[in-house]
Amino acid sequence: MNFKLKSLVATAMLGLSFASIAADPIKIGVAGPFTGGSAPMGVSMRDGVKLAVTEINAKGGVLGRQIQLIERDDEAKNERGVQVAQELINKEKVAATVGYINTGVALASQRFYQEAKIPVMNNVATGSIVTKQFADQPENYIFRNAANDSIQSAMIVEEAIVRRKMTKVAILADSTNYGQLGREDLEKALEKKGIKAVAIEKYNIKDVDMTAQLLKAKEAGAQVVITYGIGPELAQIANGMEKLGWKVPMMGSWTLSMGNFIDNAGKNGDGARMPQTFIQEGNTPKRKAFIDAYVKTYKPTGGRIPSPVSAAQGYDSIYLLAAAMKQAGSTEGPKVLAALESLNEKVDGVVASYNKPFSKTEHEAIAASMVTFGEVKDGRVILAK
Repeated sequence: MNFKLKSLVATAMLGLSFASIAADPIKIGVAGPFTGGSAPMGVSMRDGVKLAVTEINAKGGVLGRQIQLIERDDEAKNERGVQVAQELINKEKVAATVGYINTGVALASQRFYQEAKIPVMNNVATGSIVTKQFADQPENYIFRNAANDSIQSAMIVEEAIVRRKMTKVAILADSTNYGQLGREDLEKALEKKGIKAVAIEKYNIKDVDMTAQLLKAKEAGAQVVITYGIGPELAQIANGMEKLGWKVPMMGSWTLSMGNFIDNAGKNGDGARMPQTFIQEGNTPKRKAFIDAYVKTYKPTGGRIPSPVSAAQGYDSIYLLAAAMKQAGSTEGPKVLAALESLNEKVDGVVASYNKPFSKTEHEAIAASMVTFGEVKDGRVILAK
């Protein structure tokens, strides 16, 4: 082979090499519980994420590259979440991760992303401390586009104490980080109104009999039961109240909208109220298109998304990350971090249109003004009146 031909071959090979590098996908981790009691949230979140990625990739991807999702089931277990985080960072080399459903799993896992300087977009976990875990460090790689528990607890207390004039409150919270941190936020919100709960009861995941906790609340004269837990156990509370013939309102965090609460509680869940960032109602063209796409693609039973909030926030989390990578012109963690903290492009999501949602000191995209109340009625969540 003569020198000229060798040069042409070398140039061609180099061109192919550069093209290959340019075409490498952007890997984004998706971590959540896709099995177990938290699965309605995890699966809905993951499927919302996939819808967004499909749309973005169909339009050419980000920075001329396709997004590739790396999904991992953390089983709602802290130790499994830690394993998943290390695998996504060290083996898969993700540019960012979205997800986290369970506050405890987020707190246990996201320190590895912080150390690796890789952004995390929490799209479901609501524990107030989640985005503050590393707030004292020069760079904080933890963001969120879900309504944190400080927002939710204040709304719940406002509804119960101010709007409905209830002064005797019982709190039933599960024993996880989520339940107990939420219970603390509720107590703080009540204290601001000069109210102390007449009963504060704890239960464990997979408990099937809440009679003892409910009897204490009833005997204390509670006018409302406020909950912090997830679907299966929340249904046991609603069903337990029915067995006792105890008719008082049930309110709680956004998880009262989970499909496995609604299905397991049946008519006993009707009237339960909770803060919501998204209700499965196509009240805007953007939301209708999202709901239609979700139902067509995943064919949920009865057309009801198992956890509409999780699906919508999952969808939006990808668009927020994509906007930051586009602005940064890079997928490098520090550059994406800087872009997230100074987004100059309005991101049109299904929960909200995000206009400069983050800053150096504020990593929460959802404000109280973006949250409303939902109510369970006839097997679905509707906008509360």
